[in-house]
Amino acid sequence: MTLQALVPVDVRARLRDLRLALRSHAGGDGLGQHTSRSRGAGLEFAQYRAYEPGDEPRRIDWKLYARSDRYFVREAERDSPLTAWIVVDATASMRHADRAAPARGKLDAAKTLAACVIELALRQGDRFGLVVLGGDAPRVVPAGAGARQRDRCVLELVQCRPGGAWPAEAAVRPLWERIAPSSLVVLLSDFFDDAAAVLAERLASARRDVASVQLLGADERDFPFRGGHRFVDPESSAERRVEAERVRADFLERFGAARAQLARRFVANGIRHAEYLLDQPADLPLRRLFGAQASSGANGEGAT
Repeated sequence: MTLQALVPVDVRARLRDLRLALRSHAGGDGLGQHTSRSRGAGLEFAQYRAYEPGDEPRRIDWKLYARSDRYFVREAERDSPLTAWIVVDATASMRHADRAAPARGKLDAAKTLAACVIELALRQGDRFGLVVLGGDAPRVVPAGAGARQRDRCVLELVQCRPGGAWPAEAAVRPLWERIAPSSLVVLLSDFFDDAAAVLAERLASARRDVASVQLLGADERDFPFRGGHRFVDPESSAERRVEAERVRADFLERFGAARAQLARRFVANGIRHAEYLLDQPADLPLRRLFGAQASSGANGEGAT
């Protein structure tokens, strides 16, 4: 399966006006679309410095030499690519699919969103890596760039299946060495396990630029059930039998409050946040996070 198979044609076309970007730009190496404070050969003039052996003659400002009889080299701010990390929650709760579309679950949607981020990073010349969390230990594709890196990440996404619980903290801790400060982290999860929210907060407090997408089912949003139902927690196997009409109002109130509380919690920690419902266009949360219309609302319906 290719990246194109994970991203529908119409969604891929709508990615053209999106651009991954850090909230505050930092320095880096190489050429890309993100202004850094590192000096070198680039596009925008920054300053002069004295010529040093090994400098390219074409970078000497000959007009300034004619006036001063000294060699000066023009330096510019280099355009430096960011490093984007996509972190995918692949725990058992991500198996959820709505009754109206049982073939496409939360993890399938997360794979599409991850593939969209990879596509954007590839277009921009940025580095990107992938982390899949679920079960005993994270599965990591180290950061890299280019088409081969894309293929490695897509292969991991294709092979990924939902299962298990969120890994223990000791298993997640090595990610701190993988994800460097000033990286962009896109975290895709339903955030039903508080450890996922804690990871986002810790990354943000350690100078990683975190953007989160909470994936939810339309059935979870609407609770359209009728009659007696048995609900099973896919991770703990805990069961609850209810009369749907009797508990619907209470569920919707409590579920809405939990979503709003998560959004407020993230915005308080400097984390961009958007919701994604399985019956919405796949690019919608990325548009809310990285599109020109991204705003600072905190109600879960837009980016925060």
